Amino acid sequence: MIPERHPLRQLFQEVVAECYASDGIADLSGYVGNLLTEFSATDKLYRIRNAQGKPVQGIHDMIAAADPVFGAAASFDEERAVRRHIGDYALFATGMYPESMQLWRHSGESGFLEMVRTGKESYYIVSQFDLFEYQQEAPLFARLSEEFEHCMHGLTRVREELTRIGRLAM
Repeated sequence: MIPERHPLRQLFQEVVAECYASDGIADLSGYVGNLLTEFSATDKLYRIRNAQGKPVQGIHDMIAAADPVFGAAASFDEERAVRRHIGDYALFATGMYPESMQLWRHSGESGFLEMVRTGKESYYIVSQFDLFEYQQEAPLFARLSEEFEHCMHGLTRVREELTRIGRLAM
């Protein structure tokens, strides 16, 4: 995990907060800033593993891994964790790299609209785990599901701002 005071985390938090402020989703900027920080490490982006221990990169395979009845998830807690990751992954991919959807579609993977639907659905499923230790977080995931498109659009602006900052630094 990247430390709380790491400059990368602080940069992502500031840029996301700035980009999300005008969309009425400022309350989600902390979560999304942390998501960007964590996904800056490839092993976190592809943390779901198949039976052979290799990273699962396809969204359909991730969904299968989340199924506690017919899939690889050993428990409902694991289903929640995998579904959370799917929502995070879909938000990251559609917001930061929307052009990658064309590449995935040609490889038989989900297109852009299916990825958005899957991300929203996964966050919604996570929000339904609303008892005991998950009770406090459930509303956050319900909001991420409801505001998925706004968060995605905000991430596109984050990408543009990070690109601008990178050009200024050169």
